[in-house]
Amino acid sequence: MAIQTQANLIKKFPPYLFAILNAEKLAARKKGVDVIDFGMGNPDSPTPAPIVNKLIEVIQDKKSHRYSTSKGIPPFLKAVSRWYERKYGVLIDAKTEAVSVIGSKEGLAHLGLAVINRGDKVLVPNPTYPIHHYTVLIAGGTLVSVPILPNPEAFMRNIDKAFAKARPKPKILIINFPHNPTTLCVEQEFFKDIVKWAKKNLVMVIHDLAYADIVFDGYKSPSFLATKGAKDIGVEIFTLSKSYNMAGWRVGFAAGNPKVIASLAKIKSYMDYGIFTPIQVAAITALDSPEENLRRLSAVYEERRNIMVDGMNKMGWPIEKPRAAMYLWAKIPERYQKMKAIDFAIKLLKEAEVAVSPGTGFGSLGEGYVRMALVENKDRIRQALRNMKKLF
Repeated sequence: MAIQTQANLIKKFPPYLFAILNAEKLAARKKGVDVIDFGMGNPDSPTPAPIVNKLIEVIQDKKSHRYSTSKGIPPFLKAVSRWYERKYGVLIDAKTEAVSVIGSKEGLAHLGLAVINRGDKVLVPNPTYPIHHYTVLIAGGTLVSVPILPNPEAFMRNIDKAFAKARPKPKILIINFPHNPTTLCVEQEFFKDIVKWAKKNLVMVIHDLAYADIVFDGYKSPSFLATKGAKDIGVEIFTLSKSYNMAGWRVGFAAGNPKVIASLAKIKSYMDYGIFTPIQVAAITALDSPEENLRRLSAVYEERRNIMVDGMNKMGWPIEKPRAAMYLWAKIPERYQKMKAIDFAIKLLKEAEVAVSPGTGFGSLGEGYVRMALVENKDRIRQALRNMKKLF
């Protein structure tokens, strides 16, 4: 008899499609292939110097090397409060309505454990960022898949339909705007409808605001918490990974309903000792930095978006320009639509030396699509377009 090496929970998880592609990329690189990688939303620009310099300064203090606090140091939580008031006019009590998270992925995973009971039904968009699905499964909840496309109005109707059909009734709704992977955007009015609906149906709302600052063509992404009554029924999670090029730093926060925040803080107190203090202090510098820095970052992604979308349309791969996020959500070209998303992604890698993410990595309704992250510079994007043109 062999020892047990895997929990039943882990056995339920499907093969991670991104792991399959990563293996293909590694094999290609070992052969000397210069893969142009649009697969992962991993920012390629460096963290701004003032943030790095603050880390270096604080890390010299040996007192900062000790355990931190899982909830977040008070100065960081006060910076979160300032950030919300400055950007969205939202008042956040730093003591009771905010908690640090080790990036939004960790925050969402632990939040699921903090608020989802075994068997609870949770409404989740399809397709969407994988942790939105897996936080439900990890906590032992039951996923209720809600089609998010083609627009916010349809998504709102689909939420209502899914809730009406479900037995027992779902207790939580997870949303994410600007949306990963589809880049779907909403206006503040959408959140007003969500709050009204959630209050009527006694549903808690979790909003992932990861792409708040990567916006184009004059679009401004709204905050869920800026809606009247939002704090009564929900929370919002933000990561500094994308807005401040701090992906590897693993720092972010959750804010909103004090009871939900207290639940997340409680489970985190059992799970971790918090983010390294110098990182939290450096994150304060980021949160307090001028909005102009964010506009410059958006301009970089907007230029890349324009080059990529214009080039794809020119070669016969039609795609619209997204208003936000660092991705393109592209329908598989007509001549290849009989292929599965994973097979088309592998074809692009092998024949065009371009890596993308198959849409099915984000949910069953991602079949027929691929996601491209705009994390290569302009010259590399132009080279990728030349490479992909071979397929047309």
